[in-house]
Amino acid sequence: MSDAIVVIDGTEVRARTGERLLFRALDAGFYIPAVCAIRGLEPPQGSCRLCWVEVEGLGRPVTSCTVPVRDGMVVRTRSDSVDRLVRAGFHLLISAHRLDCGVCEGNRRCALQEIARRRKIPMRSARLPPIETNDPVDGSCAEMGYNPNHCILCGQCVHVCSLKGEGAVLAFVRRGLATRVGTFDDRPLAEHGCGSCLECIDVCPVGALYRRGPC
Repeated sequence: MSDAIVVIDGTEVRARTGERLLFRALDAGFYIPAVCAIRGLEPPQGSCRLCWVEVEGLGRPVTSCTVPVRDGMVVRTRSDSVDRLVRAGFHLLISAHRLDCGVCEGNRRCALQEIARRRKIPMRSARLPPIETNDPVDGSCAEMGYNPNHCILCGQCVHVCSLKGEGAVLAFVRRGLATRVGTFDDRPLAEHGCGSCLECIDVCPVGALYRRGPC
């Protein structure tokens, strides 16, 4: 039951005290860019640094996935400060993402393309040179493929895979700039029996994980 009212971009929205501001705003039809946010995950990751908003009284922009709703909040999803932070976070993601959209399985279904279109942000940064990666594509499964060069480390696939418990396959591996999503022992997906549930494909926002054939 709703027990709070928040004002988002001038519109009153009913909400539940304590629910994450990002998801309440999205459910109410407001667009806030985000790729790492996972409903129900506590504490939130807050790693993509895209879901910035301004909340009256806080004095600085905040990531909306980490902010709990409280009655009387006044929120702005757009401002000069918010837009600068979103642009900076977006270009950090893009700098480590291979931009071969024309041959990508996620083309025209990509969260990055949507963010660029909605926020009018160029897909290439004039300030940040791209970090070239050339990791091999994992095509070991008949039903699915994984191109790590398109991965943005959002963690969505790792989370959904972790719900399998002892059957989990995907994890963050390596360290620093070499961090990537892969298997615990860096073996191909098929050697772990992966390729049956395909839930990771459904949550991937960029097409790094994709269907290859009939499932």
